[in-house]
Amino acid sequence: MINNLCSQAYKTAKSKGWHNEPRETGTLLALIHSEVSEALEADRKGDQENFVEELADVCIRIFDLCGSKKIDLEKAILEKMNRNKERSYRHGGKKY
Repeated sequence: MINNLCSQAYKTAKSKGWHNEPRETGTLLALIHSEVSEALEADRKGDQENFVEELADVCIRIFDLCGSKKIDLEKAILEKMNRNKERSYRHGGKKY
């Protein structure tokens, strides 16, 4: 299911001209970051509807990146979630 969303997001972005030129990974990551920042701003303003929409945009940008690079995101997520189950409580000793 997730890989299908990655494929769809990439195809949509490509059809809208967002992949006419090669795009650096850094550029795609910056676009993801900008959507996270927009979600933060919506949350600061108490705008729940826009907050949720911006979170969707974060996912769509990630899906587009993975679709463009043929990354098996579904497999990576499942593997990482399983690894996280084995980690110690609040691993790493960080405050946050």
